[in-house]
Amino acid sequence: MNLYQQRSANVAKTWMLIAGFLIVVAVIGYAVSWYYRDPLILYAAIIAAIATNFYAYWASDTLVLSLNRARPATREEFFDFYTVAENLAITAGLPVPRLYVIDDPAPNAFATGRDERHAVVCATTGLLSMMTRPELEGVIAHELSHIKNRDILLMTVAVVLAGFVAIVADLFLRMSFWGGGKRDDREGGNAILMILAVVAIILAPLAAKLIELAVSRRREYLADASGALLTRYPEGLASALQKIGNYTEPMRSANLATAHLFIGDPYGASKDKSGSFIEKLFSTHPPIPDRIKALLSPAA
Repeated sequence: MNLYQQRSANVAKTWMLIAGFLIVVAVIGYAVSWYYRDPLILYAAIIAAIATNFYAYWASDTLVLSLNRARPATREEFFDFYTVAENLAITAGLPVPRLYVIDDPAPNAFATGRDERHAVVCATTGLLSMMTRPELEGVIAHELSHIKNRDILLMTVAVVLAGFVAIVADLFLRMSFWGGGKRDDREGGNAILMILAVVAIILAPLAAKLIELAVSRRREYLADASGALLTRYPEGLASALQKIGNYTEPMRSANLATAHLFIGDPYGASKDKSGSFIEKLFSTHPPIPDRIKALLSPAA
């Protein structure tokens, strides 16, 4: 699949994710409404799902910036950040994104937004102070690649939708403990359906999280490669990733909901190292040594 096909596929997958989210919430809403004998719960769930989808498309970037306590970056304070972003955006044929910073010593960065004209690149003050200009160019090129590859909408929408599913599932489980209004357990014919409904509620947030993680890991390699092509200097990004991987302290504003957006794991280097299959399955990022190897290999 070439880059243009990948970009089109990302748009299609975004709409598939939104449609799948509607279906999942409708199924959960039906299970809850059946369990409590209240059809209004189903209607409320569908309305909430539609409203969440609209919010996820139009304003999820605002939520992401707020969750990470980001503030607008000024040219006077972060001159290199501005000039690198402007130069690379021109090279990539992109509008210059809005630039934000997070006051945090941990080196990291992410891109968000719904399209090229409404994109944001955010970096920590730690990254901006730690990187040389070639390394900073590698990081910004990586984030601009997420924008150009149309990853940002899919990855940002996943923040809102996966979080909403988890909230709905948690709400239902709490209601189950409270009791009240639920069907009589003596209705043997419906006991299996009730069990399956509860199991579905428990597994829904896990499935949503796995989708979110898969979205992130698969696209990090592509953004690394695209960023290296943009700067024509893969060693810059490889060196930046090495510095990010060597920093062991987590970000002060590390958040599970947005961890997959960052270029490196915001919870520290320990999760970026190669580990067991289970560790890799639940990691938000590919191991940094693997990413560096891919960048510096002859085929990169």
